[in-house]
Amino acid sequence: MKIALIGGSGFVGTRLTDLLIHTTDHEIVIIDKVISEKYPQLTRIGNVQDRDALCGLLQGVHQVVLLAAEHRDDVTPVSKYYDVNVNGIENTLYAMQANAITRIVFTSSVAVYGLGKENPSEAAAVAPFNHYGKSKLQAEQVLEKWYAAHADWNIQVIRPTVIFGEGNRGNVYNLLQQIASGKFMMIGKGDNQKSMSYIGNIVAFIAYLISDQCTGYSLYNYGDKPDLTTNDLVYYTGKVLGKHIPTLRIPYSLGLMGGYAFDALAFILRRKLAISSVRVRKFCAVTQYDSSKALATGFQPPFALQEGLRRTLESDFSAYIKVNNQFASYENG
Repeated sequence: MKIALIGGSGFVGTRLTDLLIHTTDHEIVIIDKVISEKYPQLTRIGNVQDRDALCGLLQGVHQVVLLAAEHRDDVTPVSKYYDVNVNGIENTLYAMQANAITRIVFTSSVAVYGLGKENPSEAAAVAPFNHYGKSKLQAEQVLEKWYAAHADWNIQVIRPTVIFGEGNRGNVYNLLQQIASGKFMMIGKGDNQKSMSYIGNIVAFIAYLISDQCTGYSLYNYGDKPDLTTNDLVYYTGKVLGKHIPTLRIPYSLGLMGGYAFDALAFILRRKLAISSVRVRKFCAVTQYDSSKALATGFQPPFALQEGLRRTLESDFSAYIKVNNQFASYENG
């Protein structure tokens, strides 16, 4: 089977390619606007905004995994979210139909639920608070409408929680780096639950869905269990790094005011800054999601959540571990 990974040059696509190449006989083609650093020989340059190009690139393909997305918190103009995330799915479906492809795995996001929800399942009400979440929800609605007229298709939608792992430089990495460097400030009490997805597990789940030969429309939350609090994450990071991590705590209201101040500064400087009110709100919010439906399929995550954290810390923060071990040896004589 020939599988096209659209947007496959990124973090998730590269790790998914690793898994599929080493565990299946599938032929993989990566379609992206940039060449994959690890798999340049598998890459074909294409963009989800170019419908005609997609039609040509999907010739001979049996299944599509759509990973391409605009997902940063600070994309400008905001129309890019809709151009890529909504128009992109419409163009992909058009190109799939032109090539008689009827199977797609689409990565959406738990951002469609909005903030402050209490462990929502797939049946919970959706209320996205930012343009990323709104555009992902609209993309899902495009798929639902498409399936209503194409009941013989196999459409699998995954809403992953925040994804982390070795080599990723996203939000979890930034948080771990702040903790490891001793520059971390706890905003709020730190008892908010955080659902997270280790890269080794999310790509294994995608591969599991690729193997599903049934027709139908399926929707799954995905996050590794059990969920950790922010306090748990700080403690476990310190344990793996072999250091006690003192934590400066500031009230949520004060932290949010600081976020708004950085928003104003970013506007004045016309620059994107690492701190914003949106990121403060997301950091302090309960982001816990029910993944029981995904686990009920029979899928078994190959890694425990803490094992994924350990692998990430040992891979990406080895310099901190080495320094701490040397310091401990010195302290012990």
